[in-house]
Amino acid sequence: MIDWDQIDTVLLDMDGTLLDLHFDNYFWMQHVPRVYAQQHRLSEEESAEKLHTEFSIDQGTLDWYSLDYWSERLQLDIPALKRELKHMVSVRPHVTEFLTRLHHSHRDVVMVTNAHRKTLDIKMDHVDITGWFDRVVVSHELDAAKEEQAFWHRLQALHPFNPERTLLVDDTERVLDSARDYGIAHLLTLLQPDSQRQKRIDTRFPGIHHFDEIMPDTRQP
Repeated sequence: MIDWDQIDTVLLDMDGTLLDLHFDNYFWMQHVPRVYAQQHRLSEEESAEKLHTEFSIDQGTLDWYSLDYWSERLQLDIPALKRELKHMVSVRPHVTEFLTRLHHSHRDVVMVTNAHRKTLDIKMDHVDITGWFDRVVVSHELDAAKEEQAFWHRLQALHPFNPERTLLVDDTERVLDSARDYGIAHLLTLLQPDSQRQKRIDTRFPGIHHFDEIMPDTRQP
């Protein structure tokens, strides 16, 4: 699936790619509505319906990914609620071996995440994998989400790479669309970002279940 001789740079998403998306889905779809219901004296069903509608607005924007934005909008301490559940954060199978091999292959490895810096810090406090990366790039710090062309242009200025010799692995197809439009040649998605949900069968990009399917060799590219 991947000709590693054609790859110099590997860009990796975090949530749903390196980390199991189950934490995020549980947090936003179940835990936050439950806490919101208690605070506003709603039934859990009423709270879930209200918040799921809220969460469907402005997807793919920086605000949508911002803990500060949701803390203010919902009048909840979202970072504190996340810290309470950080024990649920887990690395996907074969990720550590994959990152180890990438590191020893001397390729340039960059984490590119839409997660808010506070989210990154909370998760890495529990499962720190940042040591395997040459750089960690948070979209908020480039003032553009990965769904926007501006993100890739600013990433290029910050950390130069050859799009034709770059692999991006990301579970969000709108991000992959944006990367393809920018010119990134090698694109993969994840077929089961959330281990507790069914495998996706309708992805528009080539997909893998786990990283053992695309393990690189450790030779100099």
